[in-house]
Amino acid sequence: MEDRIYLTELYDYYQGLLTDKQKTYFEEYYFDNLTMEEIAENHEISKNAVSKTLIEIKEKLDEYEDILKLYNNRLKITKLLSEEELNKIDKYI
Repeated sequence: MEDRIYLTELYDYYQGLLTDKQKTYFEEYYFDNLTMEEIAENHEISKNAVSKTLIEIKEKLDEYEDILKLYNNRLKITKLLSEEELNKIDKYI
């Protein structure tokens, strides 16, 4: 479950760097809770193709985070700020 949350947070940062197909599969799997079989059926492809694409997406999101560190920097910033300060800027992060 924690990995799922982490991936969706990375997706929030880096979705603009993914292809439309990757975004569609990711959103259907993680947000719409479709199974790989359902996604494959909806797009008339094999389950293996969906699985490979989801693995590629995870690898890309991890790679983008390794390079850009947006998620990690956000965690560092929130640790440094007080609760009151966080409430003031929460809408911006």
